[in-house]
Amino acid sequence: MRKKYCLLILILILVTRCNEEKECCVQPQFTITLNFTHHWNGLKITPQDFNELKFTNENGERLSIERLRYLVSNISLINSKNYHLIDVGENSGTSITIPELTNESYAISFRFGFSDEDNTDGTYQDLNSVSFSVPGMLGGGYHFMQFDGKYIDNNNEASGFNYHTIKAVDRTDPNNLKFEDTSFEINLGTIEVASNPEIEIKMNLAEWFKNPNTWNLNELNSILMPNFEAQKMMRENGDSVFSLGVIN
Repeated sequence: MRKKYCLLILILILVTRCNEEKECCVQPQFTITLNFTHHWNGLKITPQDFNELKFTNENGERLSIERLRYLVSNISLINSKNYHLIDVGENSGTSITIPELTNESYAISFRFGFSDEDNTDGTYQDLNSVSFSVPGMLGGGYHFMQFDGKYIDNNNEASGFNYHTIKAVDRTDPNNLKFEDTSFEINLGTIEVASNPEIEIKMNLAEWFKNPNTWNLNELNSILMPNFEAQKMMRENGDSVFSLGVIN
């Protein structure tokens, strides 16, 4: 009887110790929120700023924003393929929540648009349903960005512009299309996660028009999707568009 009693006590001690060890080894989990905000050289832009000729680009043209939506993919904090459509005018997709992160350092990066590997025609039904696909005559796949508005042209009249970015296509020979992947990766550095932070990712729209290519809307305002050289210029200007903002 005494042996059984001692054995029971030993089992209880071992079970308690195992539970304590498990509890001490379980790391707390945190949730990160990525907030995409939009600016014009420091001036924050909201949907209330749309449809007003209140911005001036590097070339001196006054312009408005009527539509702004763009695609980001393969956010590094998510351990799987992923993509997100951000529609500023509709105020949708601007916040992305990423749960179940542990206390450690994380590199923050994402891709603007789709890489060639992911940019497969007709694959994403949600993007198809909101007219974000690219016509087959331009190679299919999907837009990276649709940025539309008006500008004051050389005749002092309001004219429309469609600053649309896609995978660049050279249609010199319509029977032999040549492509260049103009998506690009944005690396915003490393952060230490020890709480549930909100991280601001800033897009400066003015940079699309100035660095390194000063954009002349009187010359390049529409029909830019089939313009191979224009697509490559927009790709170059995109390098300075995104930056890391406030971390709360």
